[in-house]
Amino acid sequence: MIRIGVSGAHGRMGRLVAASVAQAMDLELAGLFDPAGVGEETAGVPITDDANALAGCEVVVEFTNPDVVMGNLALWRDQGSHVVVGTSGFSTERLAKVSELWGEGPPNCLVAPNFSIGAVLMMRFAELAAPHFAAAEVVELHHDQKADAPSGTATSTAERIGRAKPEQQRAVTSQELAQGARGASVAGVPVHAVRLPGLVAHQEVLLGNEGEWLTIRHDTTDRSAFVAGVLLAVRTVADLPGVTVGIEGLLEL
Repeated sequence: MIRIGVSGAHGRMGRLVAASVAQAMDLELAGLFDPAGVGEETAGVPITDDANALAGCEVVVEFTNPDVVMGNLALWRDQGSHVVVGTSGFSTERLAKVSELWGEGPPNCLVAPNFSIGAVLMMRFAELAAPHFAAAEVVELHHDQKADAPSGTATSTAERIGRAKPEQQRAVTSQELAQGARGASVAGVPVHAVRLPGLVAHQEVLLGNEGEWLTIRHDTTDRSAFVAGVLLAVRTVADLPGVTVGIEGLLEL
């Protein structure tokens, strides 16, 4: 039985993860932390604003806000807990700071841009296709309460495309009449972020050659799609070395 704590337990993903852990036969929901939800409960476990409530947890699942996540990680590292991070906003620079903070471990830390199996496959397919096309662009679509733009998934996808195809070949002569019309450049790949009510998490990668183009798209219609990846990470993070980015290795991709 692995003792699990959830940081950000009042949020949508935090509540879902807490309920899923409570239902798993091999996991124990041992603590819930979120200053915004003090007094609420999941499976009889109360949410608290005292970080020490997670001190006895072997693994802490972190689904919070980019503004507080680094401070939280330092707390969980100091208490000796492995951490599975689903908070967005982890740029290359921030990941470097996590590696500096964490060291070689244990405890270990897994940071995943996306826990959806389909999204992970979408990113891998885009990376494989990129060298065979002249250029690519990423369009990501999320609900209007998402904390950051572009999403961590879109940033990771663009970075992987940029590494696989460093020389993006396009003959764009359009004048940008409205700032940002061509999107943000991530590793030389334009990324466009859409924020609308009614959306959950969606991404489309467009790759073009003369005479053809390829679209790779993934749609998440419910947050339950992330649960399988989170629970897989929770069960395996203790066996990983230091800091790991993404769940691709857990899926043997």
